[in-house]
Amino acid sequence: MRNNHAFGAEMRLISAILFVVEFVRGAVLVSLLPIYGAKTLGLAPDVIGAAISAHYLVDTMLKMAIGYLLDRFSIRIVVQVGLIVSLAGVVLLRFAELPWMFIGAAALYGIGMSPIWIACLTKVSAQQRAAQMGLLYTVWMVGLGSGPIVCTILLDVSVSFTYNLLVSLSAAACLLTLFVNRTKAQATERIPLGKQLNLLKGQVRSMRLLLPGMILQTAGASMLVPILPGYAEQELGLSGAQYSILLTTGGLTAIASLIPMGKLSDRLTSKKWFLVAGFGVFGFGLWMLASGLAFCYCLLISAMLGLSYSAILPAWNALLATYVPPKQEGVGWGMLSTFEGFGVMIGPAAGGLLAAQNGESSVFWTSAALFGLIGLFYLWLPKRAFATTNKSDKQVERS
Repeated sequence: MRNNHAFGAEMRLISAILFVVEFVRGAVLVSLLPIYGAKTLGLAPDVIGAAISAHYLVDTMLKMAIGYLLDRFSIRIVVQVGLIVSLAGVVLLRFAELPWMFIGAAALYGIGMSPIWIACLTKVSAQQRAAQMGLLYTVWMVGLGSGPIVCTILLDVSVSFTYNLLVSLSAAACLLTLFVNRTKAQATERIPLGKQLNLLKGQVRSMRLLLPGMILQTAGASMLVPILPGYAEQELGLSGAQYSILLTTGGLTAIASLIPMGKLSDRLTSKKWFLVAGFGVFGFGLWMLASGLAFCYCLLISAMLGLSYSAILPAWNALLATYVPPKQEGVGWGMLSTFEGFGVMIGPAAGGLLAAQNGESSVFWTSAALFGLIGLFYLWLPKRAFATTNKSDKQVERS
């Protein structure tokens, strides 16, 4: 009999909450903060970059603690408290007229982002990691991608209406948590904290060759966030509608490709060539965008970026899943998300500073170089480093 537990009624509810949360997050980070901060509040790119970095800093710093709490308390309580705090952050953005207030509101908003994502990850089954993560990332990407598209169009109509819509959706996500089951993320094995830390240290040692890529890829992608709307308007000469079409093209290509790429990745024990090709093509696409091509060419590049992204995501997360200690999925995913979050913490601030000093095109050149270097680094690594062969189970046995 087919096991639908991982995507049963509770998982569908959590996925719906994830969609709403990521819709608002994408709208806030990619459109509201850069556009509202620059045009309405008159803030410089480095301040906007600092605000986005502060959001991810708080998000990252809490990931390990959130993972620990999800292993011991119900998903409902942890997710609900986080989303209520995040709602307060969205509400405060309207009153954030000074740079420090703007940065503080963005940081407060980051508190509630970790629980829902880690809760979803703990539900993924070991048998079909890449395929199920493809489905999960489809939900995530549709939300994260449609948020900026809708928000960018609405901001041209009414800033007040757009802001109120995002507040209402944040409140709706909080209300949806009332229907989440009170049970824990899963039945966890009670391992003493000292032994648990030793297990996690063992996982870090075993994946040390992958750590540079974990940090650099998130840094390279996130450094584009503060400057995307401005670059599209000033350097590429795109209207708000054209910018939304560009985002839609890349997003739809990625969404359409995620599940097929996930299934193909599931058939392979090594994810090396998925990652080498994905990062290489992604870096080349960013390099092409930095050249300031016409809109029709940008559409093709956007589709290429979406396709390469869909190749990277399922393979990368299926590989990371092999390093998560069994019966400690919350803490394990929290640890891995923390490492990935280091890049997201520094990326927006670095991108904002680069844009302020050298122009927005320099951010694209730098990001393209980073992704190209990651692809070359993974090409150099031996194939065994990418094998998905239950490394976490072996680590537990040795312990």
